[in-house]
Amino acid sequence: MEIIFGNEKLRKCCTSINKAIREWGDVRGRLVMRRLDQIRWAENLKDLMTLPQANCHPLKGNREGQFAVNVEHPFRLIFEPANEPLPGLNDGGLDLTRITFVRILEVKDYHG
Repeated sequence: MEIIFGNEKLRKCCTSINKAIREWGDVRGRLVMRRLDQIRWAENLKDLMTLPQANCHPLKGNREGQFAVNVEHPFRLIFEPANEPLPGLNDGGLDLTRITFVRILEVKDYHG
């Protein structure tokens, strides 16, 4: 999949291992980079959702339309589909097999 970033600071942290480690610490920074590689290597969002270690899942509530992958508990890498227009299904859901472009929004513990 193709990746873009929600802001310039995030792009810099996500494209340099040294900056990722400085921003999130050694373990979390390396895991963020690993998850970004997995996103890049996935053909589409459905493929990414089959990787058990990433635990890619849709979010709910005020984060509906966003997805997350595990980084280091409780932190998640949060992203949204960036295809335009978003590929839909007849039932109103997203066609995950046609989502090939994502926007990284943040790395965060959104649980509380």
